[in-house]
Amino acid sequence: MQYEAVIGLEVHVQIKTRSKMFTRAAAGYGRPENTLTDPVVLALPGALPVMNRAAVDAIIKAGLMLGCAIAPVCKWDRKNYFYPDSPKNYQISQYDQPICAGGAVEIELPGPARNVMGEHKSIPLTRIHLEEDVGKLNHGAGGSLIDYNRAGTPLMEIVSDPALRSAEEAYAYLQSLRTSIVYAGISDCDMEKGQLRCDANVSIRPVGETRLGTKVELKNLNSIAFVRDGIAHEIARQLAVVKAGGVIVQETRDYDGLTGTSQSLRSKEMAHDYRYFPDPDLMPVKVDAAWQARLAAELPERPFDRQRRFMAPETAGGYGLPYTLASVLVPDRELSDWFEVAAKLAGPALAQPVGNWIVNDLQRELAASSAALTDAKITPATLAGLVKLIATGTLLQNAAKAVFAEMFSSGESPAAIVDRLGLATAPTDSNELENWCRESIAANAKSVAEFKSGKESALNGLKGPVMKAAKGKANPKTVDETLRRLLASG
Repeated sequence: MQYEAVIGLEVHVQIKTRSKMFTRAAAGYGRPENTLTDPVVLALPGALPVMNRAAVDAIIKAGLMLGCAIAPVCKWDRKNYFYPDSPKNYQISQYDQPICAGGAVEIELPGPARNVMGEHKSIPLTRIHLEEDVGKLNHGAGGSLIDYNRAGTPLMEIVSDPALRSAEEAYAYLQSLRTSIVYAGISDCDMEKGQLRCDANVSIRPVGETRLGTKVELKNLNSIAFVRDGIAHEIARQLAVVKAGGVIVQETRDYDGLTGTSQSLRSKEMAHDYRYFPDPDLMPVKVDAAWQARLAAELPERPFDRQRRFMAPETAGGYGLPYTLASVLVPDRELSDWFEVAAKLAGPALAQPVGNWIVNDLQRELAASSAALTDAKITPATLAGLVKLIATGTLLQNAAKAVFAEMFSSGESPAAIVDRLGLATAPTDSNELENWCRESIAANAKSVAEFKSGKESALNGLKGPVMKAAKGKANPKTVDETLRRLLASG
C-alpha cells in the first residue's frame, strides 16, 4: 500500500515592538536574566493587562501580507495550563475569534537545476492569532532555572492547513513565510534568538484516503533545516511503524537535529484540556476599514510579486532579469531595494549588468570584509555610473574590475578613478583602426570562414589581434562594428 504524508505547521513569531504585549515592560533579547519584568509579567496581585496597539498593527499587517480576512471584532482568551514558564498559570491568547482567518503562503519548490525556477504552490492558512510569549527554562546539570525576560513578548501564531505533503514543501513554506514577515518589518525572525519557532504536525495516510491520519507533533525544531530534517525523519518513522503492523499514537515528540533522532515527550493535549474562556480584564478589539487601509498602505510589495516583476520584460514594467539574479536579489529586501535604485539610475537597458555586479561582485566584497550593505562606501549611483562607462565603451570590462575594487574601498566615483588611473579607452584614428581590422581578417582565414558560416563567436578571434594592436585602448564596440562592416563588404 502506498502512503502520503500530511503536514501542518504552527509557526510562532515574536513581533518586533519596544514593549511587551500587555504591559510597558521593555521587550528585548540578550539582557541579564529576569530584568525585563514588571508586576504584569510576574502576575503579581492587582496587576492588570493593557493591550499593546503596535502589536495589533503588526499582526494585521501580517494578515494583509498573506491575504487573510481581518476580523471586524476579535477578543482575548485565557489558555489555562500549569507550567513554570508561565507565572500566571495561563496564557492570554485568542481562541474562537482570531484576528486573521484564511490566507495563504506562496512557496517555490526547488527547480530541476539551481538556475531554473521551480514549481510555485499556494499553501492555505487556517488562522493567525495574537498572544503573549512565555518564559524560558534554562536546563543545567544542577537543575533548571527560569528566565522571564521573554514572558509577555507579543507573539503571533500562524497555523497552516494540513496541506503540506513533504519535508521539502515545509522547508519552502518556512523560507517564504519568513521572507514575507521580514519584508514587512514585523519581525527579524531570528531563530537563534527564539524570534521564530515552529512545531510540525505530521501524519500519514493511504494514497486516495481523505480522512486525516493520527498526527504526531514535533517540538524543538530550532532551525528551518531541522524542521525539514525532523519531518523527513518522522514520516520515515511512521511508515516503519505501520509497515511493521503497529499503530501510530497521538503524541508530542522531541526531535534532536544534531543526532537526527526523536523521542516521545507526552501524549498530545486537546483544545478542551486548556479550558479556554474570555479574559475578563481585556475588552474585545474592533478593527474598522480605516485601520486596515492605513496599515495596507504601509506594506511593501510581496516578495514573489517582486520576483515576477524583476523578471518581466521592460515593456511590461520589469527589468528582464534572469531567474539566477532575481532569485538572489529578491529574498533580501534591502539588497533588492538597492538594486532598484541603481537600475533606475543606469536605465532599464542596463538593469541586468547592474544585477550582475551586485550579485557577483558587491556581495563578494561585502562578505570578504564582513560589512553590511548599509556600511558600504559604494552607492547605487556610483555603480550605475560604472555600468554606464562600460556600456559606452569608455571602460573595458577587465579594467572595470579594478575600478570597482577602488570604488568599494574608497567610495570614489568611477569617472574619477578611471581618470586617475588612466584606464579609459583611447580615441583611435579611424584609418588606423580599419587597417588593424583588415590585417586581422587577412591573418585569420579560419575565423573569417566560421563567422560567415553563421558562428557569431568566431568574431572574437578577429577582435583579439585588433585589441592587441591598439594596446587594449580601442573601443570594443567600434572594433566590432568595423570588423562586421569589412566582413560584410569583403
